Amino acid sequence: MKEQFSGRMVRVHFGEDDRWQGKPLYEAIVARCKELDIAEVIVFRGIEGFGSGSRIRRSGHWTFSKDAPIQLSIIDTDEQIARLLPILGTMVEEGLVATSTVDAIRYRRSSASS
Repeated sequence: MKEQFSGRMVRVHFGEDDRWQGKPLYEAIVARCKELDIAEVIVFRGIEGFGSGSRIRRSGHWTFSKDAPIQLSIIDTDEQIARLLPILGTMVEEGLVATSTVDAIRYRRSSASS
């Protein structure tokens, strides 16, 4: 089954060490997106980067820091993203939230073929 829709993509950038109520921030955001029935959320762990704090974040075997850059990519309709953005505003203490308009195509298996 194929569904096309215009929507928004949100990309959230922060560090792996960032937390929300005792959990890793990325896990807390994914859980909140699940509660809101957001269409798609993917977490990416980067190799190296820096952001608003100008601190270089690295991952790897040879560094003592385990504060790798994290990016979440979130896609849904304008209405769903509008519900999510204020929540992200309370959860992200240091980082970047960027939005853009997207044309999305969602593919799903039909229930008969599952």
